Amino acid sequence: MKILVCISSVPDTTSKISFEENDTKFNKTGIQYIIGPYDDYALARAVELKETHAATVTVLNVGLADSEPQIRKALAIGADDAVRIDAEPTDSFFVANEIANYAKDKSFDLILMGRETTDYNSGVVHGMVGEMLGMPSFSPVMELNIDGTAVKLSKEIEGGKEKLETSLPCVMGCQEPIAEWKIPNMRGIMGARTKPLQVIAPSTGSLTAIEKYELPPAKGACKMISAEDAGSLIALLQTEAKVL
Repeated sequence: MKILVCISSVPDTTSKISFEENDTKFNKTGIQYIIGPYDDYALARAVELKETHAATVTVLNVGLADSEPQIRKALAIGADDAVRIDAEPTDSFFVANEIANYAKDKSFDLILMGRETTDYNSGVVHGMVGEMLGMPSFSPVMELNIDGTAVKLSKEIEGGKEKLETSLPCVMGCQEPIAEWKIPNMRGIMGARTKPLQVIAPSTGSLTAIEKYELPPAKGACKMISAEDAGSLIALLQTEAKVL
């Protein structure tokens, strides 16, 4: 079985965000980058499947050279080889198109990725990739088991879980608790240095140009209302918050 795991390189979720060049460019100064947290779950499940199904795991990243530490970490965790498409991931369609163009003639049985990235949070790349490759896609997948070409999964829906069955090949957007995050050990870190990492040019250009970034407005002052003064609370919800 051949598994492709698509990972993103995103700012650590504790990072302080700022912009530069008249708010047209993200300021990377002092930012610690990590594998997208949801992608970590996809990678962990792929490594588990590798151990139980004699699978091979390829990691794919659409990104510039500064994402290679995260790719090497994925190799240290257990991926066999990696590919970096040398381009700035500017929008979901561009990323999905690059993934699909790379995968279309590689005969992957399973394509895994996170349900969304934690920078842009679009949550649509897996669906686009499935459509482009003519494969069924599912997200957010919480359980994934494979028996031959049969796939049993459960995905989160409002108010509960939905259990489904499909067949390989397919595309999955993953989230917890599909697997436990894996931490690379020293042997894995040393071995990752010699695992192949292929860098290829993008197949297309991006259709998106950034006009401006802006931070969300600062939180307003908090008004404290006495528990005995329900009338004032209702009035404020009607006149100021306008939610009633």
